[in-house]
Amino acid sequence: MPSEVVDLFTELAALPSPPGEERAVADAVTRYLRDLGLDVDEDGAGAQVGSTIGNLYCRLDPTAGGAGTPVFLCAHLDTVPPTGPIKPVIDDGFVRNDGGTILGADNKSAVAAMLEATRRVLAENRPHAGLELLFTPKEEVGLLGAGAFDHDRFRADIGYVYDQAAAIGEVILGAPYSHSMEVRFHGRAAHAGMYPEEGRSAIAAAARAIADLRLGRLDDETTANVGVINGGTAGNIVPEWCTFLAEARAHDERKLGEVVQEMLDAIAFAGGLEDCEVETEVHKSYRGYRFKRDDDVVRIAHTALERSGFTPTYALSGGGADANVFNERGLRCLNLANGMQDIHTPDERIAVDDLDRMVDVTLALLDVAREHAA
Repeated sequence: MPSEVVDLFTELAALPSPPGEERAVADAVTRYLRDLGLDVDEDGAGAQVGSTIGNLYCRLDPTAGGAGTPVFLCAHLDTVPPTGPIKPVIDDGFVRNDGGTILGADNKSAVAAMLEATRRVLAENRPHAGLELLFTPKEEVGLLGAGAFDHDRFRADIGYVYDQAAAIGEVILGAPYSHSMEVRFHGRAAHAGMYPEEGRSAIAAAARAIADLRLGRLDDETTANVGVINGGTAGNIVPEWCTFLAEARAHDERKLGEVVQEMLDAIAFAGGLEDCEVETEVHKSYRGYRFKRDDDVVRIAHTALERSGFTPTYALSGGGADANVFNERGLRCLNLANGMQDIHTPDERIAVDDLDRMVDVTLALLDVAREHAA
């Protein structure tokens, strides 16, 4: 028989929750926590970030004595948009989607593990130094929910997210800085068959710019990408407008600045060659961070993983997570791998055993934090 955390995960995964449309899963999480006798507060971030929900916040006060270090746990409720039905099934020890699209293990497997661990804390009267839970919307499109949360509400300075698709035991010591870029070329429309020489092709300018950009993995800690391009109105019209969306990431903030400037120079050069005007907007997506192995947030995780039977390993991530937001605000928030595989694809899956093991890891985190001097 599947365990309670597996049943909970499959229930949550079956509820579609693309960014901005997380209401059904938020209501399920709220009901679960209130059935445990806990208060759940939903803030007003939904209107700010364009979601049907705000951030869900829940706090368990420390048990008698109150010694140790309080901890917050954070997971996001949105997934990348599914392209078909979500029908979670258990197959050969894994939870998969039988509907031909994503499963939503990113990040509902973390949600389920955190909720089940909370249930066990209460059911078993486990002592702890304080536990806070935060569930955010619109993480997948820029960490927007976490960015809109009033972090001063946390009593804990140390927190954890489980948002790395790797084997349990991997500890993420750092994540990159990231900038997004919207580029708009403005040319001149003309009839493509009768007066092409009078036109200025915005698509040609964009294509030249993209061809000149260094994209993909630039080095061990730097990447760049163009992910969306739109332009033109008809096949027989020289296109007046063309827009593309790009990004750059680097673990070194200085290097990120250099890559972004290199991209801007290539874009401006291409616009000049094609006699097109260029409008470029660059936005900070999130700031990077880097921990040392002897930082308290890392040492607590290391000990908890060992107690749970895992040998900790250390890595840097190429992606952002809600942890980026909280670290930028002066908290210490660590990202732990939780066994998700092939996220954002129809092959997305997670082992049944890993769902159970992350409950054990969560309980161990609380035990070790309670023993750790605040």
